Amino acid sequence: MRVTELTAYHVRIPLKKTIRHASHTRTETDSLVVRCRLDDGTEGWGEGLPRHYVTGEVIDDAFPLLRSADLKSAFGESFSNLGSTIELCEQFELVPPKDDPRRCFGNSIRCAVELSILDAACRSLAIPFSAITRSFPVAIGVRKPESETAKPVQYSAAITSMSAFKQRLRAWLIRLYGFSQTKVKVGVADVDDVSSIARIRGTIGPKIDIRIDANEAWTCENLAAKLRPLEPFGISAIEQPVPHAESDGLAQVRKQISVPIMLDESLCSEPDARRAVELGTCDLFNIRISKCGGFLKSLRLVAIAHQAGLSYQLGCQVGETGILSAAGRHFATSVDGIRYLEGSYEKFLVRERLTVEDLTFGRAGFAPPLTQPGLGITIDEAALRRVTIAEESFPLS
Repeated sequence: MRVTELTAYHVRIPLKKTIRHASHTRTETDSLVVRCRLDDGTEGWGEGLPRHYVTGEVIDDAFPLLRSADLKSAFGESFSNLGSTIELCEQFELVPPKDDPRRCFGNSIRCAVELSILDAACRSLAIPFSAITRSFPVAIGVRKPESETAKPVQYSAAITSMSAFKQRLRAWLIRLYGFSQTKVKVGVADVDDVSSIARIRGTIGPKIDIRIDANEAWTCENLAAKLRPLEPFGISAIEQPVPHAESDGLAQVRKQISVPIMLDESLCSEPDARRAVELGTCDLFNIRISKCGGFLKSLRLVAIAHQAGLSYQLGCQVGETGILSAAGRHFATSVDGIRYLEGSYEKFLVRERLTVEDLTFGRAGFAPPLTQPGLGITIDEAALRRVTIAEESFPLS
């Protein structure tokens, strides 16, 4: 097998509703989709969602970054099996580490390229994408036992900033549909978080797990005070409570609060993860495949968390289409120890999922494993054309 061409698409995915949190309000998302073509004609697909406030890049960085990367040197060699494909992708970097000490700038673009190549390789080898986890050289304990990989996974629900009526309605639906977990966005200006959480807890009842996400809205100085009135409602975790620039200070704040801290914007790379472990700034990692630079880099973050005795969430980004949903499904069905699982929101969130298959979770958030070769999806070419803003091909032969 050998990569003969990569084609990048800047796509604009309209959302079905406005998504609002403390860091951003969004009605659409600009994403990068990449198609990989092998010399045997096999095609694979990848996706990444640039977020300037997370990893620094925006969609306008995508094509210049790909033009400046030496793609022929990175992927011009032949590879014969999954192990050699993984090795090839692991060596690929868009930005020299010396120019990016956190090693996260361009992560979403790298993710789209990596997924497309791995998808194409797995399709050519006639194996499902989840086989990557079994072939990846990570620490023992990361892989699910073989008997567990064929079982459905369960996603959690989410409640964003909305009116009191819509919030109560969403909470009733979460309870009615049988979800066991939900995330609630907090920290939005002019919203009373205590009233919101009280309303949601009163509606969903005492059994459903509630975690909150502040999207960097608070500070190390006021975090304990912000959390104190929320603790009686049984909050299981607080995600990224402070801006990344303050995240080192969470090591001291953790001693003052009882709610476990999860890092998100401050957890985008191996240097981020190792610093968090060294300083003791968190209890959980929020691992998102696009934000963290791809499937392989995300596996390495799981290994770091496992070795440090930390828990982890497999998160998602607003506006993911079926491509990233499929990658997340393969991750969730093959990686052990995921405490919270997010994703597969297509039917509820995006107007163009880009895949023929609808991967949206079902009742109670349950969704089956994907067993077909590669990501197990079929790209809807007409939908891709409808949302494409620009495209560029990168021949490698």
